[in-house]
Amino acid sequence: MQQSLYSAAVGMTSQQTRLDTIAQNIANSQSAGYKAARVDFKDALYQTMKTPVLEDGAENNLFVGSGAVVASIATTFEQGSIVATGEMYDFAIAGSGFFALRGRNGEVMYTRSGSFRAAPFNDEMYLTSQSGEFVLGTDGDVIRIPDGGIRVAEDGTIYSNDERVGQIGLYDFTNPNGLSKVGETRFMETAASGPAEAQTEGIILQGNLEQSNVSLADEMTMLIRSQRAYALMSRALSTTDNMLGLANTMHS
Repeated sequence: MQQSLYSAAVGMTSQQTRLDTIAQNIANSQSAGYKAARVDFKDALYQTMKTPVLEDGAENNLFVGSGAVVASIATTFEQGSIVATGEMYDFAIAGSGFFALRGRNGEVMYTRSGSFRAAPFNDEMYLTSQSGEFVLGTDGDVIRIPDGGIRVAEDGTIYSNDERVGQIGLYDFTNPNGLSKVGETRFMETAASGPAEAQTEGIILQGNLEQSNVSLADEMTMLIRSQRAYALMSRALSTTDNMLGLANTMHS
């Protein structure tokens, strides 16, 4: 009976994690470059028990589980739809790859969100994210924006008045699923992802943005399933608690 109490509690905790992840996906369904997350489950440990009714033997071994626990929260890197905005500093990646951003403390992050802007720094203009991180070029340096604006080719080459002034870098990883998520649309490399490598297959589309790859229909379906599973675990927990209370009363 105590085992059922534990299994129900573990189930509720796991479903709460999935509900939180679904809520995050829905909240970012309109965020450019956002990649949906999903919760994967696995069985908890099993214990072997024997029934006194049968003689000892292989058929007498029964297995009692401890419920399901969260195995991982994975990110789905499927391509989102690309929408034209007409803005000079909006960029979408068609295919694989990430933009690289350098934060205020020198940390390098990677993103699929190409909603950039021209921001002043030391009396010059630089290409940055909306929150101020520098966009990096193929050489890993920051990108200066000349007067008069820029035109960007599909390979990321930046032109100003038909003169080449730089190139936006695209980077990829051996195992993108190994990236560590920091914020809603930012990622950092880890030992599991492998180091960032220059990407040559993806193309950059100026005046466009990649939309979130969240499917609201799928998220709402999963939300209903998770709510029902949570309610079932809650009912099992309440029933077990009542039975334990009754057993204690009878014992005393």
